[in-house]
Amino acid sequence: MVQLLLCEPSWGDGGDEDSFKLRISLLNELESDIGSLILSRARSEARIWLCNAIAGISSIMPRYQRDLFVDLLRSKPWKCGLAAQLWRMIFEKMPQKAGKILAKKSCMLEKFFEGNPRRIMHWFSNFSVGGGLETSKGAKALSQFAFVNRDICWEELEWKGKHGQSPAMVATKPHYFLDLDVQRTVNNFLEYVPEFWSSDEFAESLEDGEILSIDTKFFVDVFVDLMYKEDSRSVWEAIDEFLREESFSSLCQHLLIVIEEPDFCLFLELMHEYINPKMERIDFGCSSCWLEIIISKCSHFESIDHILLLNAVINQGRQLLRLVHDEDEQDRQAKIKDVVLQIRKISSNANGLVPILKCFKTKTIEVIKWLGLLSWVLHYILSEECSTPESWESVFTKNGISFRQLGKYAYLHDDEFAEENGSDLDDRTSIRARHKKKEKSRKKRRKNSDRDDVYEDELLNFGRSSDMLGLGSHTGSWLLSTDGYATSWSSVDLPEHLSKHCFSTWMSWIFTKATSVT
Repeated sequence: MVQLLLCEPSWGDGGDEDSFKLRISLLNELESDIGSLILSRARSEARIWLCNAIAGISSIMPRYQRDLFVDLLRSKPWKCGLAAQLWRMIFEKMPQKAGKILAKKSCMLEKFFEGNPRRIMHWFSNFSVGGGLETSKGAKALSQFAFVNRDICWEELEWKGKHGQSPAMVATKPHYFLDLDVQRTVNNFLEYVPEFWSSDEFAESLEDGEILSIDTKFFVDVFVDLMYKEDSRSVWEAIDEFLREESFSSLCQHLLIVIEEPDFCLFLELMHEYINPKMERIDFGCSSCWLEIIISKCSHFESIDHILLLNAVINQGRQLLRLVHDEDEQDRQAKIKDVVLQIRKISSNANGLVPILKCFKTKTIEVIKWLGLLSWVLHYILSEECSTPESWESVFTKNGISFRQLGKYAYLHDDEFAEENGSDLDDRTSIRARHKKKEKSRKKRRKNSDRDDVYEDELLNFGRSSDMLGLGSHTGSWLLSTDGYATSWSSVDLPEHLSKHCFSTWMSWIFTKATSVT
């Protein structure tokens, strides 16, 4: 029988010292085995998991998130890779911020177009007069400048016909611009009309940032140079605005994946200055709550190895279990299983956790690590031993978890669930549901017997993914008191859900009882 250790312990019970030491020794051994597995086989994936967990932190205010990333960007040595990724984000989400800066420095773009026919044609071609097509921004700037400044540049316009066109003729028949030889004309402007590149007409064509899409890498390099080599005030102001307006979650998911590990450690240390979890309001069901606590307590990170491990066992238990089972080395698999089984034998009640919980004030990170590893041990055991509805319901009953079984045809609305108070579905509701499904099935059979088979299969598989994975028709799904009966849990999802529920329950004990017990 799997004991989930969910009954609140007796805080006056100091626990058995020998059992405590053995449990800690085994948990540390498990940490070593899992850690070496992650570092050797899934370090990159584990970093992505960690980035996603950090992205879930909610206690950093917008102005602090701006300061956090600006501090990282301004740290030495220059963070060119991070800056480049940031500008790619700005180009994609708010290109006008970069476009306005380019408009004020439009003369820089002479070099962008010099000797590059593809860029010239992309930006300055596409004249249109009616027909539903819109003249491109570059073509519009070129034609407007040519008219306004015809005394200095008209003769630089090159035409595809045998003779040129006069300003008066083009003014009355603007479709003549369709005959303009764009490439030769722009080359002439590059050589003989420098006024165009700093003109209002050309600058206006740049303001919305559309030009950035012609060659993103070129403009990323331009803006990184403006940041670091020129320390451009307008560029840093645009960065400040974007970092304040963009969500913290989005910034973490896009930016942290590109930084080197020393910079990742620096980022965590900078977070320590800005993070402020309110312990009285902390949601222990949140996948990032433990991370907020650790970062708020720790001001120095020599490596991210321990945090990678912690995040894997707490937030990615299912993926970690798959990694263990996919491991080529059978010896390591057997060793991890042996350690898990030894940990299971130590104590069958929550009193055995008291010595660990009471260490939180002095060993915050260690306690979170031990509890995370212990929750993963439960994930492992549940995945191995619970394969039938009977085995799951036995776990629920023995651990004080109320449940409502979802039958093969039960598909009730939220208001119907609210009327249900017992561990089983209301008989009348189930009967109505079955009658409705049978009536629908008869209609389907009259239309198409094959489609009826599919429909029946979907009913049998409602609320569960295990059958789709080929685990047979004897699995089920349940509503549990652990989340207020809000979600239908299948046997595939239950090990992860219950292990996370255990971890959040133990963490809540720490802040409600353990820290006040001497």
